[in-house]
Amino acid sequence: MLLGTYAPKLDEKGRLIMPAKFRDELADGVVLTRGQDRCIYVFSAEEFEGFHDRIRQAPLTSKQARDYLRLLLSSAHAEAPDKQHRITIPAQLRQYAGLDRELAVIGAGTRAEIWDAQAWADYVAANEAAFSETAEEVIPGLF
Repeated sequence: MLLGTYAPKLDEKGRLIMPAKFRDELADGVVLTRGQDRCIYVFSAEEFEGFHDRIRQAPLTSKQARDYLRLLLSSAHAEAPDKQHRITIPAQLRQYAGLDRELAVIGAGTRAEIWDAQAWADYVAANEAAFSETAEEVIPGLF
């Protein structure tokens, strides 16, 4: 499970060093793709296959499902970490997420997310109050 928040820097070639706590789970390769909320999703290759299989269950007659699948897969990029545990983020994804040198890499359970550091700080600030007020109706059986 991928957990925590880390602050790596993006180098001039668009690479980042994956957090040490994520390396074992992502060592066999990753798939980077457009995430929601203007971040980049980072899945292990195995997790992405399962995610894709679940999405494919949606009927082709659903325009929303077709649109989601197109955007998700058209921006997907398979990557193998190098010996220094770096992955390269394609320019298209860097632009989509508005990435600058300062990043926030967060663990989101089955995936990691790469955020521009300021965008992540803004997201946290905007959502902390709602997080504190989350009730059982939002996530049944949690509390």
